[in-house]
Amino acid sequence: MGVDLNKDPTFLDRADAHIRLANEHCADTGRGKVSASLMYGSARFQAWNAATWAEDVEAMKARRDETVKYFVEQYKAMLEENLDDYIGNFEQYMRPNGSPDAA
Repeated sequence: MGVDLNKDPTFLDRADAHIRLANEHCADTGRGKVSASLMYGSARFQAWNAATWAEDVEAMKARRDETVKYFVEQYKAMLEENLDDYIGNFEQYMRPNGSPDAA
């Protein structure tokens, strides 16, 4: 994943807070729509995050491809890690009480 949980002990707490909010939205909105909103929000936040690193618009333009590559690689690694976790724990995660309720 690339995150040292010893150096950032609240990392998973923050991630869990986002997941809880997404699960709350799933109560009255389809999972696909919630997923799309969550990805858009993450992308919007990362664009802002990248803008805060840039001294000016030209610096942001110059690092655009590098920034996209970094975030795509990070997302891919995190998605693969979580897919493997769900594959390895499918029955426990998806049917603990007979039904898949939440992420």
